[in-house]
Amino acid sequence: MSEVKPRRIAAARQMKKVMADHFLGIDAASKDPARKVAWCTSVGPAELLQGFGFEVYYPENHSAILGATRKATDYIPHANAVGYSPDICSYLTADVGAFLQGYTPLTRAYGIQSVPRPDVLVYNTNQCRDVQDWFMWYARHWGVPCLGIQTHRNIGPVADDHVASITAQVERLATELEEIAGPLDPDRFRESVALSRRCSELWERVLCTGAARPAALTFFDGTIHMGPAVVLRGTQAAVDYYELLLAELEQRVADGVAAVEGERHRLYWEGMPVWGKLRPLSQQFLELETCVVASTYCNSWIFNQLDPDDPFRSMARAYTELFIVRDDAVKEDYIASMCEQYQVDGIVYHDAKTCPNNSNNRYGMPQRLSERLSLPFLVINGDLNDLRCYSEEQAKTSIEAFVEQLDQAN
Repeated sequence: MSEVKPRRIAAARQMKKVMADHFLGIDAASKDPARKVAWCTSVGPAELLQGFGFEVYYPENHSAILGATRKATDYIPHANAVGYSPDICSYLTADVGAFLQGYTPLTRAYGIQSVPRPDVLVYNTNQCRDVQDWFMWYARHWGVPCLGIQTHRNIGPVADDHVASITAQVERLATELEEIAGPLDPDRFRESVALSRRCSELWERVLCTGAARPAALTFFDGTIHMGPAVVLRGTQAAVDYYELLLAELEQRVADGVAAVEGERHRLYWEGMPVWGKLRPLSQQFLELETCVVASTYCNSWIFNQLDPDDPFRSMARAYTELFIVRDDAVKEDYIASMCEQYQVDGIVYHDAKTCPNNSNNRYGMPQRLSERLSLPFLVINGDLNDLRCYSEEQAKTSIEAFVEQLDQAN
């Protein structure tokens, strides 16, 4: 039997160009003494950095590329050898290990010989403490400043005092950045916030095409097409790209074109992608006529709270209302609303070995939500980057059995 082919998204060609321009632009800036480069965590204050005129580089994106190209596992042991535990974030260990060995996947993709040397590293611990330790390693290596925002954790309702404390930290960060880059350009800052808000709105509408029946895109499509939302938010290039992608996907919805031909089941993915296994996982669900229609992960770059008229405070609120920093009650309500909106038949939880902050299956949440929503669930053990933690055969068998369970329930 011939392999079922995935339905291609035509806008992907433009996305490849947009991403290439991003990386090549940062590489050029790192070689120009008149320009400055800032490293930023993926949910860090990128808009503020753009207001100072920095070219912004995201090492988490670089490490995801290491994972997707199945190189991460080769380099993780080199970070372990200098004292970074195999149990901590494999984004961190893959990236540091690859740097120690002088390797970057950007060479093969774009002819770039090395990741850019930063003038400053800026983190936000709203994801985890590992990003701070990651950035501090490079700060020590290069002898450059490492600045950051210490966020709240396990938040229920976001109160004004939460937002006020983060606002004060962002404002202090701006003062510190002035010593490195000169005065903040307030117009440029507000424009970046406005463009980031527009990018978020478009990205949300893109993801919402998965709510159609049949769904116009899958979670696996989302992990690829989220690239500009991660590394180019706050720029016109990201807005232009998502306008193009949205038009294509909305036409699919209008025409009833399915991302998964013969869609029989719809699933929600909770947790990180298994970057090195996106293609085989996507192919398996495709052949099972099962569409993973939505995820928490891809929605993590929707910041509709951003307001160019109140940039500091709105950034603080956007980065504090993030799913990953909320308590279980808020998370469960969010997942429940997503399952209803996307009309799913079940939930897949990825228990990522080295990413406890993005693994929400360890403290009874799957059981509570299953009882609340009357939805079956499946837990897949693996990791975002370290493929030694992932058994492909076990995952494949578990997915097949889960879909059979869905078949029997119909």
